[in-house]
Amino acid sequence: MLFVCLISLLLLSELAAQVEAVPARSLTYNEIDSTSGSSLVCDQCPPGTYLRSRCTSMQKSQCAPCPQGSFTELWNHITKCLRCGVCGQNQVVKTACTADRDCQCECIQGYYWEEKYDMCVRHTHCQSGQGVLTEGTPYKNTVCQVCSDGTFSNAATGNQNCTAHTSCDAAGLKLLLKGSTWHNSVCASCEHLRSRDGADYLKEIIPAFFQHQRFNIRMLRRIVRKLPSTDGKRHEGISGLSLSALHVNINTWVASATAKQIRQVPHVLTNLGADIGGNRLHSKLQRIDSNLNTLCGMGNEVDMGELH
Repeated sequence: MLFVCLISLLLLSELAAQVEAVPARSLTYNEIDSTSGSSLVCDQCPPGTYLRSRCTSMQKSQCAPCPQGSFTELWNHITKCLRCGVCGQNQVVKTACTADRDCQCECIQGYYWEEKYDMCVRHTHCQSGQGVLTEGTPYKNTVCQVCSDGTFSNAATGNQNCTAHTSCDAAGLKLLLKGSTWHNSVCASCEHLRSRDGADYLKEIIPAFFQHQRFNIRMLRRIVRKLPSTDGKRHEGISGLSLSALHVNINTWVASATAKQIRQVPHVLTNLGADIGGNRLHSKLQRIDSNLNTLCGMGNEVDMGELH
């Protein structure tokens, strides 16, 4: 152990000697004496200071501390300290400016530094059907992954992992619609099957459906205008709503819509030219209706192949 310590001390001594030797050659600069015209080798000023008076044949360099709001990080012979920097858009001060170091900035929460654009960029939100593999930091973007079998994510988020599908059997319920990457399993109790319409169960996944389809704002506004009114009034103020506000509008509508109105949603989509979305939602409704007819001895088995 003593031998190891001696070796460490020798290495540290050698390193210290090297550190002292290198600055000795670099911490000076050449100056011409204004009076005699002779060449002088003058001392530079250390970090945190600036050159207040140049050296002459009669005196050494005169250094002074940097005033507040300015700095120098290196040995120098400049006559004025550098002004402290200002953090850019979507940035906050991580470390305040000091006499020998400029301020250090980092991106605000929800943003990360993108070298390609030389600016802070908003973290990616994992889309519905995806979960967060790695949350974003001020220096790295969010990393998303598609939800694995048996899990789902029904919202666009930057911090939500995929959630396991509800096990209907474990809860003593019947499976009406198998879960997907973007919606949970839809379960029902035999006690309530006779009193509810299949569209009542479709309600559970419609908000997630519109998140997953990712309609652009123009199409989403058209859809909201065409949804059957639940209060006898026309939809008003739609043109001024943002994308997130439109989704809130849809969720509110779904909560109060009747089963008959819910059944019209696939047709609304198809009539507006969103055939793929309309067909997908219609297929979901057909599967629920089919299982309602077969579960708990309520009807004959329907060949699912006939639903596509």
